[in-house]
Amino acid sequence: MTDTALRNTDIDAVLAEAKEAYIRRNPKSLARFVEATAVMPGGNTRTVLHYDPFPVAMVKGEGCRLWDADGAEYVDFLGEYTAGLYGHSHPVIRAAVDRVLDAGIGFGASNLLEPKFARAVCQRFGLDRVRFTNSGTEANLMALATACAFTRRRGVMVFRGGYHGGVFSFAQGGSPINAPFDFVVAPYNDTDGTLALVEQHGPRIAAIILEPMQGGGGCIAAEPAFLQALREAATRIGALLILDEVMTSRLAPGGLQSLRGVKPDLTTFGKYIGGGMSFGAFGGRADIMDLFDPRRPDALPHAGTFNNNVLTMAAGLAGLTEVFTPEAALALNARGDSLRERLNTLCHVAGAPIQFTGIGSMLAVHTTLAPIRNSTDAAKGDAKLKELFFFDMLAQGVWLARRGMMSLSLPIGDAESDKLAGAVEEFLASRRSLFIQAAS
Repeated sequence: MTDTALRNTDIDAVLAEAKEAYIRRNPKSLARFVEATAVMPGGNTRTVLHYDPFPVAMVKGEGCRLWDADGAEYVDFLGEYTAGLYGHSHPVIRAAVDRVLDAGIGFGASNLLEPKFARAVCQRFGLDRVRFTNSGTEANLMALATACAFTRRRGVMVFRGGYHGGVFSFAQGGSPINAPFDFVVAPYNDTDGTLALVEQHGPRIAAIILEPMQGGGGCIAAEPAFLQALREAATRIGALLILDEVMTSRLAPGGLQSLRGVKPDLTTFGKYIGGGMSFGAFGGRADIMDLFDPRRPDALPHAGTFNNNVLTMAAGLAGLTEVFTPEAALALNARGDSLRERLNTLCHVAGAPIQFTGIGSMLAVHTTLAPIRNSTDAAKGDAKLKELFFFDMLAQGVWLARRGMMSLSLPIGDAESDKLAGAVEEFLASRRSLFIQAAS
């Protein structure tokens, strides 16, 4: 038997053992899963939350901790895929929501909170105008439709590995349920390849949309020169540059674009900015956004029963102005940078083929030492080793995404960072034989 075959046999056995232990620890989650399959396809209504053999069911969250149906406690390093920046039931946000609940929920009318919240979002992220939606998916849908209306074109340049919501997924270049725009799929962080496609398709491109760091794709940052080239290309061909900062707006007081010095025509938002409530927004240049001014005879329509719902308006305003201040943003992301560097040092010292990518409070684990510039590079990692890492982290009380993504919430401090580092160190020690075989 070759070294590779031996190693594959060993990791298969170790992974099977880890899954068996997981099943034994979680009988109530298993029962919940079986029950759910009778009324939901696969027992699921949010695909990313499913993993084999079945997902853990959580019953309680407090601060940066979660408890599952079988009573196990976890430090929440997933942070609801970046939406849970404030942790669970932050007292300032809870008080704001309680106040508006006392006054009623749905008015079917304008309310006093929405212009205050809109002003806070515009000032924080350098927008002329903003409109609210109910999710990041909806924000991106509206931004792209707006770009098509503004430019009178239908083409949209997206990037392989990108994710802009449930109907804008490009992990393998596209999805059969993507919204029916005329997509041009370009290679992320490949300036020459992308510019060649811009020249080829320029006259029909209404918008170039990308995440300044691909979140779901593995926390892969766009290179500054790549972003600048896209800004110049969009201007040259008369297209709009849209930065999807649904996740990355948390990475600096003014969003990741403020760190990169690239000004888009439109920006989309979601996740944490709603204070934990359903939220999305798109905004930017006044001449584009004013197409929605209902006082115009040619105004574009924008419907949405819950666009200005008082729960999101109150929670979002309190969170952005009282809790996640610019100073808090800087401190959180500095903590994330320090933690990622600490984890990478542990992996380097152990000689393990593992690295953590990301910026600030967002990070992702990859089971390869090769440079990661795009989703193709990320896909070269050892899938079985990453799966084992996930189950080993759960066994040690660390909650993260199955795909290896993590994001820090504000309640995470030194003790929680030490717990994650200790869990990774234990994984590196206990699984060392797998790394040695892989290297031999």
